Amino acid sequence: MSAVDQQILDNLTQVSFPKSFNKVRESEIRHINGLDIPFYHYDAVVVGTGAAGLRAAVELKRKNVNVLLVTSGLYMGTSACSGSDKQTLFTAATGKNGDNFHQLAAALSSGGAMDKDIAYVEAVGSIHTLAGLQYLGLELPEDRFGSILRYQTDHDEAGRATSCGPRTSRLMVKVLLEETQRLAIPMLTATTALKLIKQRDSAGVEHCAGLLVSTGSAIHNPYRFGVINAASVVLATGGPGDMYRDSVYPKKCYGSLGLALEGGLKLANIIESQFGIGTPRTAFPWNLSGTYVQVIPYIYSVDAQGNEHNFLAQYYRTTQELASNVFRKGYQWPFHATRTLEHGSSLVDMAIAEEVKNGHRVYMDFNRNPQPVPGDLPFSLARLDADVSSYLANNECAAELPIDRLKQMNPLAIELYAMHGCDITRSPLEFAVNNQHMNGGIEVDIWGETSLAGCFALGEVAGTHGVTRPGGAALNSGQVFGVRVAQKVAHDVQQRQRLAAREGEIDYADVMADIIQWAEKSLSEDAIDPVALKTEIRNRMSDQAGFVVAAEDTAIERQRADVLLNEVLAKGMKLSSLTRLTENLLWRHFALTSAAVMTMLNTYIEAGGGSRGARIILDEQGDSVPEGRSGPIEKWRFRSETTAVQDSKLLIAWDGKGFHSSSRPVNDPVNLSKVFFEKNWPDFLMGKIYR
Repeated sequence: MSAVDQQILDNLTQVSFPKSFNKVRESEIRHINGLDIPFYHYDAVVVGTGAAGLRAAVELKRKNVNVLLVTSGLYMGTSACSGSDKQTLFTAATGKNGDNFHQLAAALSSGGAMDKDIAYVEAVGSIHTLAGLQYLGLELPEDRFGSILRYQTDHDEAGRATSCGPRTSRLMVKVLLEETQRLAIPMLTATTALKLIKQRDSAGVEHCAGLLVSTGSAIHNPYRFGVINAASVVLATGGPGDMYRDSVYPKKCYGSLGLALEGGLKLANIIESQFGIGTPRTAFPWNLSGTYVQVIPYIYSVDAQGNEHNFLAQYYRTTQELASNVFRKGYQWPFHATRTLEHGSSLVDMAIAEEVKNGHRVYMDFNRNPQPVPGDLPFSLARLDADVSSYLANNECAAELPIDRLKQMNPLAIELYAMHGCDITRSPLEFAVNNQHMNGGIEVDIWGETSLAGCFALGEVAGTHGVTRPGGAALNSGQVFGVRVAQKVAHDVQQRQRLAAREGEIDYADVMADIIQWAEKSLSEDAIDPVALKTEIRNRMSDQAGFVVAAEDTAIERQRADVLLNEVLAKGMKLSSLTRLTENLLWRHFALTSAAVMTMLNTYIEAGGGSRGARIILDEQGDSVPEGRSGPIEKWRFRSETTAVQDSKLLIAWDGKGFHSSSRPVNDPVNLSKVFFEKNWPDFLMGKIYR
């Protein structure tokens, strides 16, 4: 890539978004309990303008569904603002020997706790959803034969990954926003979903009926309330990044797990997340995967006195072993407990966390090669493990310094940090291990529908991934379910409209009452200090629900989370004026979500659950011990994974008073042996496939 024109590099990193969308006005104003409430009437509403939400809205509009897009912050969120060195889109139709959907489904669900039918849906859907993005103008890299260029990423042995560079998801958002403009999809900006509105049908079954929202404007009422009357609600709000202290998410990422819990929805696997090395939110948050570490920079720490430490040398026996495992962080970027054994690549993460715990700051220097392990030979490209040597040789990368290797293999990685005021050709990067992605979320079926009829979830807020996932599979999942949800909503729209016709039966005063009472509590002197609440939640989620967990601590931390939640619900969170009410409610949601995570984690550990995915569970009675250069590291003794639980999903729900935990077996793999064209075509024509 070193010969690529600078303008091309700029176009792939400095990605601008289209402006001016089809804004909407309220359909009517109703006077309810002394308040003027704007109402908006649509068949469906999509909450969130990341890649997943935009795809759902575009597909719904193409199916002539009267859809409204709602966003609290256009151009914000992980799709628009996050990424890595060459941000990955993961699909089928892969490597040089081909692929099939069953193999891809097996790869997607290999970590366990993922429904195998959903894995197959994501595998099959990857082809036409990828083609749809190309149709909209996403230029994926191809060879001269028309094949998409691919590479290997984490949890991926077949090489199914492709990329448009570090801003792949941003480029996806761009082409989808352009299509949103072309289709004139109405958009309500500066609007936050506060509460799901529900009603019962003639059989007594609850259905979704819309949303109570904060409109961002106090023109009509001081609470900024608005009501979106829509029989189908699609949540595409992303993950709960602001709930963690150590987070690589952009700021203001709240998600909607708390909203879902308050609405009575089931959540699945919310203890499963991804953690990995990246620069912090206080600077420019970005994942340091791929070529950032595959060029093998020098990783070191600095103590409070300014002394430099080649700390990785405490954990690896030779310079070759150290350098090769720094390289492997490129495609083994997420932390994984099993990779702490046999001097694997996740020892790097544990070592970094230990340095930070000891008050040291950790850096990555691209102008120096790794320093040698004491008593061993210095670093040399001629002395690397076979997989590392072959990768560098295949890419004809033999430059002397890491920065020159990076310029050769991926100059976009340099351009990206330069764009944000950090010249890594001159200065080292400070970094740490951060929370990056939640693999759990709202429980959904193969159409993206939640446990509440008419309410759908897709993207990171949906709990589809299980314990681990191949790097980039999340982008594919959001696109696949954007199409699937639109299919289901469009099929159901007439039935949903008939139910919505009864919306006059909804007591909107009652819908708003809870939040009005909360505001009154929060305006009182007895309300909880918001700074203290945020600090406690963030510290707990990073220290007691992060990638390193001590089994003996979880019970008491669960109790503390419950105490905080009960105090929040009883007292409110101090509010200087109603202008901050929306943020207050989002932190009420976080108090509920964090307590749910701690409840599920404690339940899992007390049932004997072991380390799995991106979490190591330290236990003095554990059966596995990582080793450093000097022998076993007893303080890191941990429980191995209990493989029996891989075939089940952990579920949790909230009834307004307490949590209800349960589990269920994962759905079986798809069996196509009884599917035939003539027999099954009528099922499609009659809509039976949606039942």
